[in-house]
Amino acid sequence: MSSSNDLARQALTAAREVTRTIAAHLAQKSATNGKVDGERLDQHQVAAFDLAHSVAELTAAEEAVAFAERQSVEGKGPTLEAALADWSVAEALINLRVRVAMRPAELGIDAKLRLRTVQSSEDVEFVERQFASANVDALIAKLEARSTTRGLTGDQQAYADSFRQFAEKTVAPRAEAIHREDLLVPKEIVDGLKEMGCFGLSIPQKYGGIQPDEKPDNMGMVVVTEELSRASLAAAGSLITRPEILSKAILKGGTEEQKTEWLPKLASGEAMVAVAVTEPDYGSDVAGIKVMATRTDKFGGGWLINGVKTWCTFGGFANTIMVLARTDPDFSKKHKGLSILIAEKPSFDGHEFACVQSGGAGDGKMEGKAIPTIGYRGMHSFEVAFENWFVPAKNLVGGEKGLGQGFYLQMEGFAGGRLQTAARALGVMQAAVETADRYSRERTIFGKPESEYGLTRHKLVRMHAAVHACRQATYRAARLLDEGKGVVDASLIKLYACRTAEWVTREAMQIHGGMGYAEEFPVSRYFLDARVLSIFEGAEEVLALRVVARSLVEDAIPGKAEVA
Repeated sequence: MSSSNDLARQALTAAREVTRTIAAHLAQKSATNGKVDGERLDQHQVAAFDLAHSVAELTAAEEAVAFAERQSVEGKGPTLEAALADWSVAEALINLRVRVAMRPAELGIDAKLRLRTVQSSEDVEFVERQFASANVDALIAKLEARSTTRGLTGDQQAYADSFRQFAEKTVAPRAEAIHREDLLVPKEIVDGLKEMGCFGLSIPQKYGGIQPDEKPDNMGMVVVTEELSRASLAAAGSLITRPEILSKAILKGGTEEQKTEWLPKLASGEAMVAVAVTEPDYGSDVAGIKVMATRTDKFGGGWLINGVKTWCTFGGFANTIMVLARTDPDFSKKHKGLSILIAEKPSFDGHEFACVQSGGAGDGKMEGKAIPTIGYRGMHSFEVAFENWFVPAKNLVGGEKGLGQGFYLQMEGFAGGRLQTAARALGVMQAAVETADRYSRERTIFGKPESEYGLTRHKLVRMHAAVHACRQATYRAARLLDEGKGVVDASLIKLYACRTAEWVTREAMQIHGGMGYAEEFPVSRYFLDARVLSIFEGAEEVLALRVVARSLVEDAIPGKAEVA
C-alpha cells in the first residue's frame, strides 16, 4: 500500500489534470486570436467561478502537503501537520468531485475523466480514511497535545511573539467596546503600533521603514497582520492595509522626491492613510470611475478633485487620502485615463467631518459621513465628497510620467493588500478556532462536554485543517511576492482564505449555540468581521472571474497568450 503522503500527492496530481482540462475547455470557448476575450469568458461565469475556487482550494491543500514534506525531510517524522494536510487534500477532492458532478458538460469533463475524479480505489480509500471517526479522534488527541507548527524563522517568530503580546495586552481588552459601541480606534493602539514600527513593515530601511533595502519582506507583514487580526480585525489588523497600498504604489511608480518625502511619513505613522477608489456606482469596475481631477494653474499649479468616493475606510481620522481619479476626461480610455493623487486633509474623530481649504491651499471643500456597518468597526468607512479639493502637482504619484498609470500603480498596491487581507482572515480564523476549542470543552450538553461529541470533534478538525492550509498557502504567496512574482497567487489565496474565514467563524459561532449569537461572546464579532473579507480588496466574484479564472484560462491557451 502507498504511504498516505504518496496517496495525497497522487490524488492532487489527478485533480490538477481535471482543473487543467476545465481551463483548456474554457480557453477553447473564450479565446480569440490567441487571447482571452473577456466578454466570451463571461458567458461561462459559473464554470469559471468553479474553476477558480477549485484551484484555490487545491493550491492550499498542496502547500499544506509541501509543508509536511519539508518537516519530514528535517527528520520530524509523521506529524500533526501531515495529518491535517491529508484531511485538506481529501476535502478538496470531494469538493472538486461535487462541482464536476453538478455540471460536467459546462466544465468540459467527459465521462472517462469524470470517473477519474476521486474514483480510483486508492483515492476512495484515502478519502474515507481521513473522515473516519478513528482518524478524527486521533487528530483531536494531537491537537489537544500541541498547536500546529507555523514554520517561521527565528526573526519571524520574534515578530509574532512581540505583536501577539501587544495585541493581547493593548488591543484585546478594548476590542469588544470598539465593536459594540462603534468607537474609533483608540490612541493607545495607534501610538503603540507606531512605536513598534508597524507602519514601516513594507517600507525599505533607507526610507525610514524596517524592511531590508535589498529585498521585500512580505512575510513580516503577514505575520504581524495575523497576530493583530487575532485580537481585532478592525481595531488593529487592518491599520496597516492602507499605508501598505500607498507605499507599494509609491515604491513602484513614485518619483524619488515622492519616495523621500512620503515613505518616511508613512513608516512613522505621521501620515495616516485612507484609500479612495470605490464610487457609489463603481466598485471593482474601477475603469468606469467618474471622480475627476482637473488640472489648474492656481495655487502654484496642481489638480482640483470633484466627485464622490465611498467605502473610504479611516477617511475621517486619516490626514492623507490616496485618491484614484480620472485625469483624462476621455472616458473611452477607461482605466488608462486614471491617476493617483495624494490629498492631504485635517484629521477628525467621529462619524462625520467637513473641512474647507483656504489661502494658498485653494478654496476646496471635503465632507465625509461614516456608513453604518454590521461589523468591521473601529476605523469607520466613509462616503467622501470632494468639491474643488486642491492637490499640488507634486502629489501626483509618478509626476507627469504617472499620468494614466494610476490603475496599474493601484494594482501594485492591491496585490500586497490582497495578501494582507488573507493574513487578516488567518487572524480572525485563528481566534475563532481557539475560542471554539475552549468553549467546547467548557460547555456541557446532556451531561458531558460538547467536545466529546463526534459531530463537534469533526467540525473542529475541519476548522483546524482549513486554517493550517490557508496559512501555509498565504506564506507561500508572501514568499513569491518577495521574489517579484505571485500577484495572481496573492489573489488566489485571498479568494480562498476569505471564504474559509466566513465558514470557520460560522462554525465557531454554532459550537457556542445560543451564546454564539450574543454580544457577550467575541465569537459573534469574529463572524460579523469575517463577512466583510470576501467583499473588500477585490470582491469574491470579480476576483474569481476577472483575475484568477482569467489567468488560469490564459495559461491554458496553446502557445504564449496575452490578456486582451
